[in-house]
Amino acid sequence: MPRNTLNDSLIHLAIRDAVDNVGADDIAEVKAAIAANDIVVVGMRQNPYPKKACKMLDAADLKYTYLEYGSYFSKWRRRLALKMWTGWPTLPMVFVKGMLVGGAQDLAKLIAKGDLKK
Repeated sequence: MPRNTLNDSLIHLAIRDAVDNVGADDIAEVKAAIAANDIVVVGMRQNPYPKKACKMLDAADLKYTYLEYGSYFSKWRRRLALKMWTGWPTLPMVFVKGMLVGGAQDLAKLIAKGDLKK
């Protein structure tokens, strides 16, 4: 299912490179973490949901990597680039074996079903 994005023909040539490269370094960092780890949690300070996701993984004795991108008061552009890349609007972003599985509530459902132990 393709996501709804602005067609390239509607983006002026002078800014296409800038649009294409928004957050490229952060996206590359997350991609590298996803490639190197079975479970990756992308979060931010002050938001309780990334902490809940990490606590659930700890309680389930599942190893994960946590990447933090600022707080409510900083680095919102970095988080925005990740949201644009994934299409997921909130944090945390939880990846399992390379697949975005959602946020903390989605993770809780997977843990409860035992899907992450498989």
